[in-house]
Amino acid sequence: MIMELDDLKNTWQQTPITKNKNWDIMEIIQQKSYGPVAALKRAYRKQMVLMLLIPLMLVAVNSQDIHGVLTSILFWSYVAFCIGVIVFAYRNYRVADKMSNMDVIVKTNLEQQIQLLEKRANWEIAGLRGVLLFFVVLLEVVPYVQHYRMLDKWHSLPVLARFGAYAALLALQYFMNKILKQRKVGRHLDYLKTLVQEMQ
Repeated sequence: MIMELDDLKNTWQQTPITKNKNWDIMEIIQQKSYGPVAALKRAYRKQMVLMLLIPLMLVAVNSQDIHGVLTSILFWSYVAFCIGVIVFAYRNYRVADKMSNMDVIVKTNLEQQIQLLEKRANWEIAGLRGVLLFFVVLLEVVPYVQHYRMLDKWHSLPVLARFGAYAALLALQYFMNKILKQRKVGRHLDYLKTLVQEMQ
């Protein structure tokens, strides 16, 4: 009888306590000031604030010609772009916030949310490429509808020079977007993935 109790005690002591490990990992994930989820939330908040400030800065810079700004196709295109980014960042922020407020540890749920944020980060890169192409087309078409001194100067350049500049800008964006995505969001998502993989 004593031998059986000793065996039972030894087995109980050797059984890994997965709950504690999981809770430790969740504490790291949900850490309010420096955890990976907190870093993601900060990145999304900064994105929203920046996109809110861009139209205000454009208005402030052109304060001597408010009517011109408010009737500008380019200005309203920037505003639409900024609103789109704000909505997208807010939706990502909500996913990250949900991860930081989870009461129940569900590994599969965390994995799904991380995959969703990764997928959205890739969508964002693709969307930014599309937006840049849209603005390139806009810069070429707008002078036929509205006149801007800057665009008139730009259109006085040879077509080859303009399109060479567009190609260089697209190439720069292609590489910079990947670097910035990894710096702002990717490294935090990678860290989250390693933490979640350690969960039992």
